[in-house]
Amino acid sequence: MRFASYADVAVSKAESITQISRIRWKEFTVRRNRGTYFNTPPRINCMEIKRSGSQPSSKGPAEWFTGDVRVAPLFSANAPARVAGASVTFEPAARTAWHTHPLGQTLIIVAGAGRVQREGEVVQEVQPGDVVCFAPNEKHWHGAAPTTAMTHIAIQEGLNGKVVEWMEHVTDEQYAGS
Repeated sequence: MRFASYADVAVSKAESITQISRIRWKEFTVRRNRGTYFNTPPRINCMEIKRSGSQPSSKGPAEWFTGDVRVAPLFSANAPARVAGASVTFEPAARTAWHTHPLGQTLIIVAGAGRVQREGEVVQEVQPGDVVCFAPNEKHWHGAAPTTAMTHIAIQEGLNGKVVEWMEHVTDEQYAGS
């Protein structure tokens, strides 16, 4: 009677692993072509990378902004998701008009210095790293500090296809906090 040596077992296991790998690779190839892989359902959505600079920015319209503003779209989710985001850069003293968002808005300040205000409250100073959250339908504005530009990431969700309700412009007195 011959006992299997460690070397025999190792060779046998290596051959088995190689055979299994070949079989799995064939299964993967066949199932990949059919849209399935090892009993997983076919993927409807796949990871998407939007490369920096691949989406053109635009000048913020005068109806919605005071001063020079650039809006660079970052993402807009496909249904059923409804979130969208943009990078917005405000030159010194530039700002949005008063506005609301049906499901609220989150701002992530990434550069410079800025100001934010919600209706009935005092103007607040913001800086990189600050995160500002506005409640649904909360009337507010945001923009750069008087002498420093500011960039933030704006994230909001749409409701029935609408993400913002624009209102009147912020006056110089309101911007100054008077």
